[in-house]
Amino acid sequence: QVQLVESGGGLVQAGGSLRLSCAASGTIFDMNTMAWHRQAPGNARELVATITSGGRINYAGSVKGRFTISRGDVKNTVYLQMNSLQPEDTGVYYCNARDGSTRNNEYWGQGTQVTVSS
Repeated sequence: QVQLVESGGGLVQAGGSLRLSCAASGTIFDMNTMAWHRQAPGNARELVATITSGGRINYAGSVKGRFTISRGDVKNTVYLQMNSLQPEDTGVYYCNARDGSTRNNEYWGQGTQVTVSS
């Protein structure tokens, strides 16, 4: 059973930083694409950043220049370095991945809370 486990959320003051981590386990496949999404209370889930196995990266406009997504040396790990955090960055952050199987299966983590106080 494939699991994505996130860590690194917490409470931080505006202007501060947090680093989120996500590790996938239970699969023999490489995760072709790994991503971070977030959901604020009352809002739809939105894409924050994606990174492919080839290193192609995309960011939401609202986080560009402040957040950095990267893949770890350990297989199927991804990080999100978040700097200059603002209250509007508050939400539950979810790790997402698509594997390299013929089905291109998609997986989600359970989410980690990020709260930015003003």
